[in-house]
Amino acid sequence: MVAMLILLLLSALISGSEVAFFSLSPQDKQQLEEEQSSSSKLVIELLKRPKTLLATILIGNNLVNVSIIILSSLIMELMFDFAGREVLAFVIQVMVVTLIILIVGEISPKVYASKQALRLSLFMSRPLAAMRKVFWPLSQILVKSTRRIDQKARESDTGGLITADELNRALELTTDHTTGEDEKRILSGIVKFGSTEVRQVMTPRIDVISFNVNITYKELNKKIIENGYSRIPIFEESFDNVLGILYVKDLLSHLNEADDFNWRTLLRPATFVTENKKLDDLLREFQDDKNHMAVVVDEYGGSSGVISLEDIIEEIVGEISDEFDEDELVYTKIDDQNYVFEGKTALIDMYRVLDIDGEDFEKVKGDSDSIAGFILELSEKIPQKNERIRFKHYQFTVEAADKRRIKRIKLTILPNEEGK
Repeated sequence: MVAMLILLLLSALISGSEVAFFSLSPQDKQQLEEEQSSSSKLVIELLKRPKTLLATILIGNNLVNVSIIILSSLIMELMFDFAGREVLAFVIQVMVVTLIILIVGEISPKVYASKQALRLSLFMSRPLAAMRKVFWPLSQILVKSTRRIDQKARESDTGGLITADELNRALELTTDHTTGEDEKRILSGIVKFGSTEVRQVMTPRIDVISFNVNITYKELNKKIIENGYSRIPIFEESFDNVLGILYVKDLLSHLNEADDFNWRTLLRPATFVTENKKLDDLLREFQDDKNHMAVVVDEYGGSSGVISLEDIIEEIVGEISDEFDEDELVYTKIDDQNYVFEGKTALIDMYRVLDIDGEDFEKVKGDSDSIAGFILELSEKIPQKNERIRFKHYQFTVEAADKRRIKRIKLTILPNEEGK
């Protein structure tokens, strides 16, 4: 009976070691390195070969558990006579012993180890180091035999690539109170960067500053000074026919030219991209072509708007303003439950303001990318002023609209039970 208790204790310690060693936090590992004790050095050494360590633990644990089963069977046979009661013998020898091993040798020690990982790791460092030497040949056979399976598993599903969902989960696990809000926002932007489409962040056609090719040089200079942009699309007849991009710096050497100066010769070729192009692909093209602006076209070949390198970078680092940018009031926060947005505000910007992932909106938004477009998608018409549209626990109130578009919207966050 004493031998049985010793084996159960060994099973508990070895099982707990598995959880303890592999749940050590970065802070725990740093503490081990700073301590420089013999036990802490052993823990660090064991963790350098995690697969060998795991194989050693599993071999030792299985040997102890098998010994417990064999010993318990012998004890039962010596203490009881199960002749003609094979079912009772099975229940006691298998089910009861298995239950004891699970509770005493597996579940309880692992729960304890998850809370006292560092302490148990230090306590078990010497026994595991000795077991590693004893079981070395067998553990190496296990490690090598599972290497091919490990490679296949890594390559399956995503071809060895990490998905955005996996990165999101990793971000949730690794960011703690020591991570600043700016760092969290940048990391989140990087994760979502590859799945964001051009149309979600472009400047829509209605807000693009562009000039007709027939504008006079004097008027052109006046408009450039008024608007303060460094790159301006030039079109013929309508914005659907963009001829090129005018770089304001190209005009610097021609400031004193007469009004009949042919400034059109300074136009640079325009780059055209589709609405559904991913931002990471476009950024790569901008880098390769040394380009800073592209005209966005829809499926019919019409111009939807423009996108600049600044728009792309802002998706990661947040708003970038220079001395020529005006501080536009994109939204007003009345209180924690009420906000006022311009209708043209992008949904992706609304998500940032509300600090939500926007998953519910993305499922039903269709082709819309602005708050006004989302409301049109829900109502299937242009709402009247003061008309209310409810979605989940969000209520949209149209504060300003005309026959063509929604201009201003009040967003109210309702209690969940009211929004159902």
